[in-house]
Amino acid sequence: MSWKDLQQQLADGNYIASDELAMAVYLATRQQRPLLLEGAAGVGKTEIAKQLAAINQTQLIRLQCYEGLDASTSIYEWNYQKQLLHVQASRTETAEKIESQIFSEEYLLKRPLLEAITEENTTVLLIDEIDRADEEFEAYLLEVLSDYQVSIPELGTIKARSKPIVVLTSNGSRDLSDALRRRCFYTFVEYPDFKTELAILHARIPHIDAELAGQIVGFVQALRKEELEKKPGVAEMLDWAAALAGLGISKLSDDPVELQATMVCLLKTQIDQYAVTREVTERLAGKVVA
Repeated sequence: MSWKDLQQQLADGNYIASDELAMAVYLATRQQRPLLLEGAAGVGKTEIAKQLAAINQTQLIRLQCYEGLDASTSIYEWNYQKQLLHVQASRTETAEKIESQIFSEEYLLKRPLLEAITEENTTVLLIDEIDRADEEFEAYLLEVLSDYQVSIPELGTIKARSKPIVVLTSNGSRDLSDALRRRCFYTFVEYPDFKTELAILHARIPHIDAELAGQIVGFVQALRKEELEKKPGVAEMLDWAAALAGLGISKLSDDPVELQATMVCLLKTQIDQYAVTREVTERLAGKVVA
């Protein structure tokens, strides 16, 4: 399969990928390297992992990162309750024998990283918003991303039965370590250009009026140029398009009051909702309505 074939498979799943993004995904999967996708929220980074799972007809294992994420949540922990029950039921056995029994895979609770490398079949491992986790957690990742293995003191090193397809996403809220970046293929996912975003809209909402679709994409792309705390992503654009189509709006200039009310689909902070007044909305709509 070529990278163009992969790009077409993504398109068949209603994901319109640029040449650069399709090539990055293709090379990372072909060479079994993790892929780090960086970019603003809402540009479709997480969706890539979902599409890869669908294309490969495999399981998607997701690790959502957050501040304070540690090994017990992301890699493994012991089932202490089950271990305690075993100890209580085995009082006649020696301590050494009990210890060898309770520190076995039977009492191991697999978290996403360990689960991904111990599956018999190749999975897609999504490490979402890695920039939300701290640098200490990145150190846990290095062994997994370099050697596809996990070290457990009581059991030793557990190596991957099959290498997962690894996708990491980052919104750029903090700098990632050089060590992590070196282990990954990398691409920055931009907001799509007009033509690509229009294609995305038609792929996801195929029956939308063509003229309205062009106005929606033009409006959202103009809105992103305003001074906003959170610029609307592709997901917000699609939500807005569905809302407008559901309301029976054929032109953005039809009803300024109604149009302003629909800004709840695009603006996700109080400051942005205050900043994008009705006058701003009418000005942006006027640019895209012939």
